[in-house]
Amino acid sequence: MKTVILRNSWLLLTGLSLLFVWPVNAQQGPWPAVKKETKPWTRWWWIGSAVNEKNLASSLDVLQQAGFGGVEIAPIYGAMGYEPQYVSFLSPRWTELLRYTVASAGERQMGVDLTTGTGWPFGGPQITKAYAASKTIIQQYHLSGGKSLTQPIRVNDEKQKGAALQALTAYSGNQIISLMDKVGKDGRLHWSPASGEWELYALFDGRTLQQVKRAAPGAEGYTLDHLSAKGLQVYLHRFDTAFKYKAPGVRSFYNDSYEVYNADWTPAFLTAFKQKRGYDLSKYLRELASNDSTDLVARVKSDYRETMSELLLENFTRPWTKWAHGYKSLSKNQAHGSPANLLDLYAAVDIPECETYGSTYFPIPGLRRDSADIRNVDPDPVMLKFASSAGHLEGRPLISCETFTWLTEHFKTSLSQCKPEVEQAFLAGVNHVFYHGNTFSPPEVPWPGWLFYASVNFVPTNSFWPHLPGLNEYITRVQSVLQSGFPDNELLVYWPVYDTWHRAKGHDMPLMVHSIDEWLHPTAFYKQVKALQQAGYSLDFASDRQLAKVVAHIGKDSADMKRSTYKVVVIPKTRLMPVTTMQHIMRLAREGAIVMMESLPEDVPGLTSLDKRRKALKTILDSLQFKRYGYGIQFMKYGKGSLMLCDDVKSALIGTGVLGETLTGKGLKFIRRKDKNTTWYYIVNHTPQKIDEYLPLNKAEGAVILLDPQTGRTGVAQHRQDGGRTVVKLQLLPGEAMIVHTDAGVQEQGLPDWKYLETPEAPITLSGSWQLTFTNGGPFIPAARRLDKLMPWTALEDTAANAYCGSGVYTTTFTLPEKKTGEYVLDIGQVHESAHVWVNGQDAGILWAIPFRARIGQYLKAGSNEIRIEVANLMANRIRYMDQHQVQWRRYHEINFVNINYTPFNAAGWPVQVSGLTGPVTITRYE
Repeated sequence: MKTVILRNSWLLLTGLSLLFVWPVNAQQGPWPAVKKETKPWTRWWWIGSAVNEKNLASSLDVLQQAGFGGVEIAPIYGAMGYEPQYVSFLSPRWTELLRYTVASAGERQMGVDLTTGTGWPFGGPQITKAYAASKTIIQQYHLSGGKSLTQPIRVNDEKQKGAALQALTAYSGNQIISLMDKVGKDGRLHWSPASGEWELYALFDGRTLQQVKRAAPGAEGYTLDHLSAKGLQVYLHRFDTAFKYKAPGVRSFYNDSYEVYNADWTPAFLTAFKQKRGYDLSKYLRELASNDSTDLVARVKSDYRETMSELLLENFTRPWTKWAHGYKSLSKNQAHGSPANLLDLYAAVDIPECETYGSTYFPIPGLRRDSADIRNVDPDPVMLKFASSAGHLEGRPLISCETFTWLTEHFKTSLSQCKPEVEQAFLAGVNHVFYHGNTFSPPEVPWPGWLFYASVNFVPTNSFWPHLPGLNEYITRVQSVLQSGFPDNELLVYWPVYDTWHRAKGHDMPLMVHSIDEWLHPTAFYKQVKALQQAGYSLDFASDRQLAKVVAHIGKDSADMKRSTYKVVVIPKTRLMPVTTMQHIMRLAREGAIVMMESLPEDVPGLTSLDKRRKALKTILDSLQFKRYGYGIQFMKYGKGSLMLCDDVKSALIGTGVLGETLTGKGLKFIRRKDKNTTWYYIVNHTPQKIDEYLPLNKAEGAVILLDPQTGRTGVAQHRQDGGRTVVKLQLLPGEAMIVHTDAGVQEQGLPDWKYLETPEAPITLSGSWQLTFTNGGPFIPAARRLDKLMPWTALEDTAANAYCGSGVYTTTFTLPEKKTGEYVLDIGQVHESAHVWVNGQDAGILWAIPFRARIGQYLKAGSNEIRIEVANLMANRIRYMDQHQVQWRRYHEINFVNINYTPFNAAGWPVQVSGLTGPVTITRYE
């Protein structure tokens, strides 16, 4: 089979390899080793940087005990009344506290990341207007023949007073005249047309005047001009001074999502544009200012956007990464939101980071999704794959994700809602999760402590905190697998960014998560990617720049390959393609690749040497000698490889022998990793249906072992050969995940068989009385009571219970006449919102997500048995009580505290959230 493998010409963490040597904690059985990167990390907001050594150490202890592997420090605005405790950002004391944190985390085998700034985006007091984020200001004037312009050429906006005039161009029909040399120092135009009607366009170098959002004390100021190389140097010099050029020891510096609003210019843009595009943009100010849907306007703006993309890459992302390396640290960047080619920006850093924002609908029965408590934004896995694809192509070992941002309204997020959302990120290639997040809070701050306004509150005061290790252990197990080996994807799909850039509307084009309905969803690229994924294919995306670096090799899938190999390069329907990109596509085929094109490109992008480039593209396309086959496929042998023109890429793939995984036909989702003879499958059931059958796995060879990431259980799977493929028996309830480990070089000896659940008996319902007691909560501890039947504690018509936030323990006994062989499964039914179970005093595990079931056969005995179920509810009811009684708990500077719709937060009108155990609680024996 022909394969395509990237040979990376970029820095592969050379000289930084020691950063990826961690203390190892072995897992049991065939699980990969645990290291700090396999555990989840959390963004750690320092409110006002009001921290000290004692509280930092105790906070790190709490985080470590809950299962976190590291923290991502993000200093932000302060809490009112605590101003004397603020520590000014990058002051000697602040830097001392940072170094203490790094050392203390290291003692706990934890890591520390640090944003290169505070709040977002980068900026601060060192950024004067000269280096502040810039924007275009275009003013228009009309002038008739024989007349003179009476007013000076100056910017009209008083806030932009002093904005420099950079270009002045006059237009009359086809006549274009540059008038910059006709403008005096006083702004007067010393020019009068002899005849005709003239439109004058003046371009000024303005400033957005955006301040750093949510800045920490000592970091207030203008936002940085990210397109200015000199501006970045000025910005980073403050860090160099604070660090005294001595590495602070952080694992990586990170940059949050690009939110530099209206920043569509830099003072050196005209010069850079001419160097890169080969013509003078000042002659096209009319087109730059226009929103007319003409090809000329779109071409000028495409060139403008491409130049902006290159400046952001060359003047910010790469030098910032180089600066981080100078401190023996990595760079971690969220490229989304940038007015640039996202793949190129993600590829230029050590750890590409994406973001989940909002809530996804999953058809898992019983999964709560209250419409009033979510934002109308669905995280899209295709968007997440821009980060993972770039990382895979560049051989980056870690793909991170800012996870759970605004998953639900404050205080209403359950751990069960987190599970499918983080699984969706894993399936998109993420293997290094960061929670959004945890707020540092001193112990003297009353409940609920300090909180950040936009997060799921993963804080010790959250009532689900005792059960959080369940989620953390699940993520650790999954990430231990997803950080093993390298991605195993068959297809490399070209992203035609020029089709996106070729739009007449607007100036810059920020490719934001919130606007994918405009720039991503309508495209042929998106539709092709979705169709291929649904057909069971694994894939990555490639930019023009990345495609130029891909090298094709002929041969079988080699066990010594150290990164993804791709069997086919897919070119979705593309209207505009650079000649150089088409040449690289031809080169790949000549070297041995299979290239499938949904259609041939129609034209070239941009304006430079347009006729010449069009002729060059036409020459290439005319040279292609396809032979027509059936099913809309045209084929031609080209060098060592082949080119295919196909209306239906899926049919062409099947005809070429490249098959997708059929398990997606059952609604299952998967991702694969490979390491020599080993293949790992991570499979998730987000459907409403139970899976209980043999399913074929394309890459399964030799030993087949099942690993349950929910519990850690392992065993040899039932499997057999069928039609040349290995079929494996899988049992997955809605909401469950499974890892399949196959290895052609390892035998199954010494491993237990996987215990499948077969032939269930009639369930035993625990319908007797229950004892209910309350622990670890407030504002009041309701009285313990005996329940005649199982019910939530909010159904007790008890004011204290309705306000209660914490844990309630349900205890009952039942008689098992005899203990038969087989397995016994406990199902606790509806639980609000998570539970920890003990059977006869033995820990049976944390049930934190759907399905709320546990295998308890080993804990049961013939005769009387006791079951104790500790249930944790949400924070919502206690916050509701506090707002109803006007108990002050939120007093922060700047944005203070807002709800999910960014309006002032008030929970007084919320209904009581159901809390406790609804059940029914059953025990079922299986063969």
